[in-house]
Amino acid sequence: MQISFSDEIRAAAPDLRVLVVEATVRNAYTPDALWCEITDACAELASMPMEAVNKRPAIAATRAAYKALGKDPNRYRPSAEALTRRAVKGLELYRTTALVDLINLLSLRSGHSIGGFDADAVSGTALCLGRGRAGEPYTAIGRGELNIDGLPVWRDAVGGIGTPTSDNDRTKMSRDTVRLLMTVNLYGPSEMSDADFETLMRRLLADYAEAKDVTVNSYSPLA
Repeated sequence: MQISFSDEIRAAAPDLRVLVVEATVRNAYTPDALWCEITDACAELASMPMEAVNKRPAIAATRAAYKALGKDPNRYRPSAEALTRRAVKGLELYRTTALVDLINLLSLRSGHSIGGFDADAVSGTALCLGRGRAGEPYTAIGRGELNIDGLPVWRDAVGGIGTPTSDNDRTKMSRDTVRLLMTVNLYGPSEMSDADFETLMRRLLADYAEAKDVTVNSYSPLA
């Protein structure tokens, strides 16, 4: 994938770094071993005070980017924040497929909101990260039409495919997904080092999605 950034993103998130992950995968139903890892991660977060959730470093940095782009992060929460809040409330996450759930686990562990897409559903060979526009059509997975005005949004040749709040139904992963495209927007510091994050990500992909030909590339708007 060729990666580019809009001027609005450069101005709003000068410290942004992006990891783009591509791999050949098999997406089965979530196995018990992965679900146990997710349960353990939720249990570790359960003792966190609710008022501390949006102060996790990666979540706070994502919220700051929302504000800089003109979006209220209390009304449109980043997905990592929403997942952490569920864990703190003691609510079980939804169990779906291995790829979806291992990405949720990565978000729980790191605080980063991560996009996961069926690469064969992405139009073209280029992605641009920009600011969502008023009235821009966007059908979020499980949510219907989403107002993405002011959200950071990845666009392919057709339109938006992913925001930190929700990915687009058009490019969602399914049991038929054999090529994964993952975007990790690092708006600021995390509770995990880049090396630890990549190690965990590669292990989860290998253990639960039979991943092969995994590539990880890093990009910066100011590079």
